[in-house]
Amino acid sequence: MKSTETLTHPLDLATALERSDEGVFLGHTAAGYSNMVGPFGGLTAATLLRAVLDDPRRVGDPLSITVNFAGPIADGPFTIDADPVRTNRTTQHWMLTLRQHGAVATTATVVSGLRRQTWTDTEISPPTVPAADSVPVTELPEFPSWLRNYEMRFIEGTGPVSPGASEQPTSTTTLWVRDTPARTLDFLALTSLGDVFFPRVMVRRGAFVPASTVSLTTYFHAGSEALTAQADRPILATARAQHFGDGFFDQTAQLWSDTGEPLAISHQLVYFKD
Repeated sequence: MKSTETLTHPLDLATALERSDEGVFLGHTAAGYSNMVGPFGGLTAATLLRAVLDDPRRVGDPLSITVNFAGPIADGPFTIDADPVRTNRTTQHWMLTLRQHGAVATTATVVSGLRRQTWTDTEISPPTVPAADSVPVTELPEFPSWLRNYEMRFIEGTGPVSPGASEQPTSTTTLWVRDTPARTLDFLALTSLGDVFFPRVMVRRGAFVPASTVSLTTYFHAGSEALTAQADRPILATARAQHFGDGFFDQTAQLWSDTGEPLAISHQLVYFKD
């Protein structure tokens, strides 16, 4: 049985789905996770992942998710079709489509699989930062509303939310972050946390700039046990862009446990207006 925390947490209420048929789920947007236009992308990704997590045909833990934001999602109901297109001995491949008012708004692919013990090594390192409890919680603006669902402790790269923000020579942002109210980490939360960064162009320019994620991929490097062990403590998150130009830029993010274990890596392609 799910815990009371999970049943009543805003993230779980916002991603709640009703199964109407095999592979068909009904959902509704959540006002508390609204972005400048439509819902917060991290919540949309988590909702699509939940369709797989809630499907009794699923095999193993999520290994990756790619979400392509094909069009705007309006406030109101939507339908998700989830199809396990192939199941192998170790991996299972899913295709998902979110439809609203008869049109495709978002598509996604999910790979789940059975993790097993193997040789392990990590070639990246978390940034050197002060402990989360020594970094003050950042006061965030009231808009967009999805920000109120997260406790953020910025170490660098606050971008447009910083008083007197100005252009910066680098797009790097590093912060401690967790859901608020605090919630035990799982794949739903980790998926949404991978998208909590302001668009990198806003950090570079030091101001709000029209921008929207086109495609988001997250690779999960931790299994269920590691996420449960993190409990509700803040995770370390860092992101940067590599190139801006011709109306698009990329973003790479790393999410770490508070003990320095890699949890997930995400990559984005983002559209922006200058």
